[in-house]
Amino acid sequence: MSGLKWTFEVDGNDFTRAGEASSSLKKKLRALGVSPDIIRRVSIALYEGEINMVIHANGGTIDVEMTPDRIDMVLKDTGKGIPDIEQAMQAGWSTAADEVRSLGFGAGMGLPNMKKNTDEMRIESTVGVGTTVYMTIYIS
Repeated sequence: MSGLKWTFEVDGNDFTRAGEASSSLKKKLRALGVSPDIIRRVSIALYEGEINMVIHANGGTIDVEMTPDRIDMVLKDTGKGIPDIEQAMQAGWSTAADEVRSLGFGAGMGLPNMKKNTDEMRIESTVGVGTTVYMTIYIS
């Protein structure tokens, strides 16, 4: 697979910058003439992933590749990892600290929203090592 590629760094613990990658990608996709529905789905899934990286993993990297038929996003961090992925996928389940919740984040909807807005999503996580989330949205 070869197409357009972008890499974004997510700064951990900085909620003021959270969302910069999804916003930047949204602008790039709009300039490329991608359909608004696809842009909306990509933006939601990527934003939720960014927020999770800030809340739980002290940041990380996002690699995006766009080909004529799909957009692949890989979010990789070296955070504490997810001990029970199945539980983490349950709407409303969250390990966010009260301080994070008081800012309006950490409601436990990030992973479910990511799954809902992608065509494919896979999570690999090792406690104490980190998490990698693979998301794909088909555009044709």
